[in-house]
Amino acid sequence: MKRYAYFISDGTGITAETLGNALLAQFDKIQFTRVTLPYIDSPEKANAAVAKINEAAKESGAPAILFDTIIDKSIRSIIDTADAFKVDIFETFLSPLEQELSVESSYSVGKSHSSANSASYLHRIDAINFALDNDDGARTRHYEDADVILVGVSRSGKTPTCLYLAMQFGIKAANYPLTEEDMMELSLPESLRKHRHKLFGLTIDPERLSAIRTERKANSRYASLKQCYHEVDEVEMLYERENIPFISTTDKSIEEISTRILQTTGLKRSQS
Repeated sequence: MKRYAYFISDGTGITAETLGNALLAQFDKIQFTRVTLPYIDSPEKANAAVAKINEAAKESGAPAILFDTIIDKSIRSIIDTADAFKVDIFETFLSPLEQELSVESSYSVGKSHSSANSASYLHRIDAINFALDNDDGARTRHYEDADVILVGVSRSGKTPTCLYLAMQFGIKAANYPLTEEDMMELSLPESLRKHRHKLFGLTIDPERLSAIRTERKANSRYASLKQCYHEVDEVEMLYERENIPFISTTDKSIEEISTRILQTTGLKRSQS
């Protein structure tokens, strides 16, 4: 069964996407075609959005699922004419909160993403720059400033996890690739030893690792299943010997990996 799902906002659409996708994830037997329409902030754009939604409903033979965070009432009245099952996120959550708090909300467009000059926003930008500058073992002399240092074999998910930690939580995350040479003596490289308390390990199923590496370097020793099994076995022995906490990235999303790292290390998210 296939259904269209639209995320519409007069801002970035991030809130509608995040909450909408969290709800749709509970219906894994249905195939959703997801479409995000941000900055629907004029009657012309609203009418164009309605036309797209109606065309999708006609094509699929069922109303689209529509998640929106539209604030402007005149634009909302246009969106409401679409052939869709509508989930008004703000109305669903804000109205009960207004009643509980006995105060009206500001109903400001883009309120949750308007902190471009806030300390939290600037902190996240700084963390992103740190992650980029300290990727893949570069500039180990800056590890003193790191909040966490991710270690693991090549292609185990270190770089995307570092960037997600920086962008989402303002965590300064560096990463260091453990090579075959590093693990020959089952001991930490010199550059990591004094920062052992900051280390967090990533591991991965060898067959999955081989598939990932094959996309990059097919028919190479680097991507061979034998080599992947060897490296994963060695790195997991190193984690256990050095008492380094670690997690398998095989069947986990970046979001889940990052949250587990925060829970295990006790690192705090940057507050807005």
